Amino acid sequence: MNAPHRSGFACFVGRPNAGKSTLTNALVGTKVAITSSKPQTTRHAIRGIVHRPDAQLIIVDTPGLHRPRTLLGQRLNDVVRETWSEVDVVGFCVPADQKVGPGDRFIAAELKKVAKRTPVIGVVTKTDLVSQQQVAEQLVAMQEVLDFAELIPVSAVDGFQVGTLADLLVTRLPEGPQLYPDGELTDEPEATLVAELIREAALEGVRDELPHSIAVTVEEMVPHEGRDDMVDVHALLYVERPSQKGIVLGHKGERLRDVGSTARKHIEALLGSKVYLELHVKVAKDWQRDPKQLRRLGF
Repeated sequence: MNAPHRSGFACFVGRPNAGKSTLTNALVGTKVAITSSKPQTTRHAIRGIVHRPDAQLIIVDTPGLHRPRTLLGQRLNDVVRETWSEVDVVGFCVPADQKVGPGDRFIAAELKKVAKRTPVIGVVTKTDLVSQQQVAEQLVAMQEVLDFAELIPVSAVDGFQVGTLADLLVTRLPEGPQLYPDGELTDEPEATLVAELIREAALEGVRDELPHSIAVTVEEMVPHEGRDDMVDVHALLYVERPSQKGIVLGHKGERLRDVGSTARKHIEALLGSKVYLELHVKVAKDWQRDPKQLRRLGF
């Protein structure tokens, strides 16, 4: 007898920078979620699709849940809670190299409300950074935080137990046909992914005070005139203050050029064609706190 085909949704939650996006990309097998050493990198619930002969697992990568200081922060938390209420299984990610802290307990308290109807799997991430002893200690610490359906250590970087985690998630999906066509890896519009790749490149280059202040919109994505192997992308980077514009531009525009060339490589890999990328920086005063501007920027 063939096992029935399963299909459904999982999401990873955790503090900012707990390795959720890297894990999503490892499971999907390609880059669908942007990753950065800066917290609050993910701003949308990005869906990555894992195709298997026995199942289709759709992973929703959510922003890190945190205590919000701005309207943007509140909106990001709303995205997380909304996602939790709609998925079949939740993976709660805690990095192996950091002690279980107040942020994790805050999320665990929120998850207790979900755990009655949705299984929650505890995932200790980044095991490649610590000793086996520390991994064991983290697993014990996790058991005190929540009554998990399963508890598993993984490393997205060296692939340790990534397949096993996929199996654990799949067994908790309902039986059903595949929800997306073969070969489709995400249901995000290309323009959203392109904007995210530009923001990722911008985040890596700037000082710590800027990560939350950068937003990106793709104004236009069109075939390059006279060439069918090239796409023109025109995008705007928004910051909140004129001083931040200088930081993003860099000396004589050097930093923005670096951002452009880094982002272009990733966008070309995503679209499978040559890209002409034009970036401009604009000031949108205090956009994180302004409902009208948040809407315009897609939040």
